This record gives sequence, structure tokens and C-alpha cells, in this order.
Amino acid sequence: MGATRVRKDISPCQRFESFVYKMDEFKTCNLDYFPENILIDVLSYLSVRELVRAGRVCKRWKRLVKDQRLWRTVDLTAWKGVTSRILWVLLRQYLGCGLRCLRLRGLLLSARGGTFLSESWLKALSTRCPRLSKLYLLHADLRGLPNCQILPPTLRVLELRGCELPRGFFSQNLPGSLPSQERAEATSSVGAPQQGKGQKGRGLGSPSGTGIERLVLNNVPSFTDQHLQSLASWERLSRLELRDAFRVTANGLRSCAAKDGLSGLEGLSRLKFLEIGITGRQGYQLQMASLGLGAGWLGLEELSLGGKEVGPGLLCASRLRDLKRLCLWACTLSELQIVRGCRMLRGLRQLEFLDVVFQPRQSPPVEEGEGDGGEQQDGEEAAAPEADNNEENRTGESNDPFPNLRRSLAVLLPSCAVVFTNCSVQVNAD
Repeated sequence: MGATRVRKDISPCQRFESFVYKMDEFKTCNLDYFPENILIDVLSYLSVRELVRAGRVCKRWKRLVKDQRLWRTVDLTAWKGVTSRILWVLLRQYLGCGLRCLRLRGLLLSARGGTFLSESWLKALSTRCPRLSKLYLLHADLRGLPNCQILPPTLRVLELRGCELPRGFFSQNLPGSLPSQERAEATSSVGAPQQGKGQKGRGLGSPSGTGIERLVLNNVPSFTDQHLQSLASWERLSRLELRDAFRVTANGLRSCAAKDGLSGLEGLSRLKFLEIGITGRQGYQLQMASLGLGAGWLGLEELSLGGKEVGPGLLCASRLRDLKRLCLWACTLSELQIVRGCRMLRGLRQLEFLDVVFQPRQSPPVEEGEGDGGEQQDGEEAAAPEADNNEENRTGESNDPFPNLRRSLAVLLPSCAVVFTNCSVQVNAD
């Protein structure tokens, strides 16, 4: 009863003609028939340069391209030749309140040169993009800026790679701001309410004004101990990543470590995560900055060591009494070196090895001609059961390439989870 009935009065030719008519209707359809939500999803796969070109097709596409859902994460690092003029066009026409993450590529290695980021553009960025929380700068020359307070105050993550910094970039006070306020207070004859407003204005320039919580410095040659000491005034900084920071020394790191002082905690007291790694080019003198951890660091819970800083850092990691997670990456280690470094880390909860090459255990050499005929006969009699045991051990070791290290760490750190990621065992040619 419920089956569909095929009309027998329609010939196959009529059916074919109706099918062709419907196909012609489908061919006439274009993107105007799609809802705007679907079109925005399609446009989200385009790059910034392609989006700008798509906005020139028609008025509808121009309106869709300006939708802020397409401008939450803007990556301009792949667009070569971006100048300050292009940045102003993007800021005035496309970037708005929907921007969350911005990635820029400067002109430090470009033949054009010139000013890339200006104070006026950064102030306009702060006004038009009040939700910007992450800023990534690649090969940018920041020596024309007074300090980091010119950046948007809503930033929570700042990542610099291959950039040039001025000497006082990480200082909190703008040059000449405090004297102007003092002159204004001295020459003005205002009442108590206006004096309260002046005190509130000074609070904006206090060290608590910078809201950056995570700072990543990757291959920034101009970053020195002086910049590191300036970070001690950042009250919200909880994650600091120093990669290929060749000019940071052990004394500079030791002077910024969180420790008890006369007025409470001093240094980077709110820092919870610290990463130090040297894996870059040759020709730089190795400072071994991780030796500065030997003085201790109160409140430091996570430590990441990479490259040439792993060896010195393991020697000093036992002084970090609050350490709960340790990550070692891009290095070559031996089992004895790991056991000695982690012997005193009783509070460690996670130990991670990333891209680590482990040196094999060196077994004592066996001299030829040792043993007599009786021992050889006993070995032949026990060959069958030993072969079975060796096969079982080989299957177990094939699943776990680091069984000896796991057993040693399980004895030393029973409550610690050990994680191996992309690790290998070095094979000697001998």
C-alpha cells in the first residue's frame, strides 16, 4: 500500500527531458543561492591576501569579507612585502573587535627596510581591537618603540622571534610620563576628587598595568640580563620561554629568581613555568644560564630544558623544591646522567623526554678464551630454557625501548609519570 507507483503514461523520453530540464536549472545556480553562514565558512579557508581580493568581487562579498568571524586569527607571516601602508588599510577596513590573535612579519631581513610598526598604528590597534590577546612578531625591528607599554593592554601572550629590541623595551614606565604628572600636580589647584583621579591615572602606569602572562623569546640576540631584570616588575607573568637567548647568563638568571627578601618575595615571584634552551647556531659562547637555577626558585612548578642547557640544568634542578614537571628536549643523555639529576626530585609528578637520544649502557668487555670445557657443556645444556627467556625479554624490550631507565626512575620517583616522545637509542658502530 505504501509503495510509490510509477506513472505508466509517461514515456522514457519525457522522463529524460524532465531530468535535463532540472539539470539546466541546477547549472544556473550560483553562490547567491547559498546562505551567508555557509559562504563565511567557505571564505574562512582563504588567506588574508585572498580575502582582500574576494572582497572586490561584488558588494555582497565585500560585506561578507568584513564579517569579524573571518578575522579572529590573522596570520600575515606568509604575505611577503607587507608594509605599514598595508597594515593601515587592514586595520581601517577589516580588523575589529573580533580579532583575537595577530601574527606579523617585519622588515628586518627585507631589502625594503623602513618603519614597520609605529606608535600611532599600535594605539589604533588597541582602540579598534579591544579583544586582542595574542601577538606574534617575526623579524620585526622594535628599536623605534619606547617600551612594551605601547602594545595593546589586552595582550596576554607576546611571542617575539628574530626581533631587535631597545635596551628598555620591557620597562614599565613610559619615558617622561612621571615628571609630567608631577608637574601637573604641582601647578594645578584642584580639589580632592581630582587628586583622586590623578592617583588613579598613576595606577595605570604601575607595574600591574602590563597584563602579559606568557612571554616567548625565540632567537632574540639583543635580549640580555638587563631585559630579564626588567621582567621582575611584571606581576602577571607566569610563563617565560627563552629559546636561543645567547646573552642571558647564569648571574642574570640567578638575580631574577624568586626568593625571600626583606619586603617579601623578590624577583619573578609569580613565574610558574620556565623554559631555557640553546639549540641554535655555532660561534656563540655558551653561557650555561641554567646554572643560575642552583640558587633555587620559589614557586617554580614546571621547568623545560633543551639542547646545551640540559646538562647544567639537571645539576641544579635538585634545588627547585616546588618543581612538579620536568621536560628535557633535543639533547643526548645517558641513563647515569638522568638518574643522578633526578635523584633528589622527590616531588616530581611528570618527567617528559622529547626528541632525546639516549646513550646505551656500556657493558664490560668479555675476553676471549675464558671458561673451560665444562662450562661450555653446561651452557649447551641450558641453551634451550635461556633461549625462551631471551625471546620473552626481547618482546618486552621491543615494546619498551628504555626498560632499564624506566625501572631506575620507578625506584627513585614512584609517583612520577615518565613520558617518551620521539626518542631513540644511540647505536655504536663498534
